Formats: sequence, C-alpha cells, structure tokens
Amino acid sequence: MPDPILIKSAEFITSAARDGQYPAEDLPELAFAGRSNVGKSSLINCLVQRKKLVRTSRTPGRTQLINFFNINDSVRFVDLPGYGYAKVSLSMRATWGPMVETYLDSRKNLRGVVEILDLRHPPTPDDLSLWAWLKDKRIPAIAVLTKADKLPRTKWNPLVQAAAHALGIPPDEALLFSAETRQGREELLERIRALIGEF
Repeated sequence: MPDPILIKSAEFITSAARDGQYPAEDLPELAFAGRSNVGKSSLINCLVQRKKLVRTSRTPGRTQLINFFNINDSVRFVDLPGYGYAKVSLSMRATWGPMVETYLDSRKNLRGVVEILDLRHPPTPDDLSLWAWLKDKRIPAIAVLTKADKLPRTKWNPLVQAAAHALGIPPDEALLFSAETRQGREELLERIRALIGEF
C-alpha cells in the first residue's frame, strides 16, 4: 500500500481569463471541471481539508475565471469555471467555453482532469461533450460522481452503472464521492497521484 497523501499546504495563487495570466508552467497541474452546482468547490475543499480554500456559493455560475491553487508547493489544482447553468448570460457562457478550451488545449504542464458529475442525475449533454473532448485530446480524465450522501446506498450501484455506461467506461472507473462524509477522498487522491506523481 502506498503511503497516505498528506496535504500540508494549500493556497490560492491567482485567477486568470487567458494564457498570459497563467502562472509559470513550472509545476504539474490537475484541473477540476464540472457543471455549475455539481459540488466542485466542496470537492476541492474536501481533498485539501480546508473549509474555505475554494469559495462555495449557493448561486451556481459564480466561478467565472480559472483559479489556480498551490498544493504542497509541488502541484497546482486548477478550478475551471462551471458550465451549463442557464441563468448565466449567453455572452458569459460564450466566453467560458473558449476560456476553458484554451487552457485545456494549450497547457503543457496539465497532467489530467477530474470531471465531476452529480450522482443523482444522468450525465448531461455538456458532461458527455466534455468527456468526449478530453478523450479526443488524449487528456487523462477521472470521472467522479459526487453527492453520494444525498441518496440511499441501494441507489448507488444502478446510478454508477448508468453513468459509466453513458461515459463509455467500466463502472469501477467511476468514483463515488461525498464531500460531506469524505467518502472517496483517499481513493481520489491515489488516482491523482497516479496521474501526477508524488505531491
């Protein structure tokens, strides 16, 4: 068994809208992507064991820039703007797509993407589109199904099976997660380590 991953330090670095504003490409980066209100901020906070490293909001669509966080001075977590929230203006949504795609397509130190989906709902067309795009670009991706604590255990397996089928992956590759109970935290950290090495 590998040693547990200890998050000794986690700090916000900067927000960026375009390439020239990104930090130097001197550390490996792991990006987190998902629909607005899917629990992305809560998941990152759970991973680093900080309650407010990433600001959470009751209003989906608040993350409007790409946010960079230094983890253990050895890797960066990158919080990408959420997608698919109807109440965000069309112009803002039109801006977010190219912003995120430019980052994912051009960042040489990107090691992979954690795509976050809500276990309670089937993957949306936006979810499936992003997953297919990552596969097409050969960007390693981890599928995480959040909010497991919101459902009884008897419903988990059928929903995991359905989501995995929609994504075209084996069911054991879709990771169940709960920021409330920390279910899946250690396994997700291990999968992240497999992508980026020790941190």
